[in-house]
Amino acid sequence: MTKQQTFAEAMAELEGIVQKLEQGEVPLEEAIDLYKKGMELSHFCHVKLQNAEQQLISVVNENGEKQPFEQTSDRGNAE
Repeated sequence: MTKQQTFAEAMAELEGIVQKLEQGEVPLEEAIDLYKKGMELSHFCHVKLQNAEQQLISVVNENGEKQPFEQTSDRGNAE
């Protein structure tokens, strides 16, 4: 990864690797390299998701103060 990939780019590349490996027609050496690259991409995506989650855990209120994000228990229920 010479340039910083986006999450979407990394996921697309990871999906391509998974498809190649699932086909089972990849030489062993290439399969090992693909597996390693897939693990790197998986870690990259996991870190990106963790960072996004941390940003969403707290929100900034109208006074510019951080406060915990409160989830409502009735999500999706129409009143």
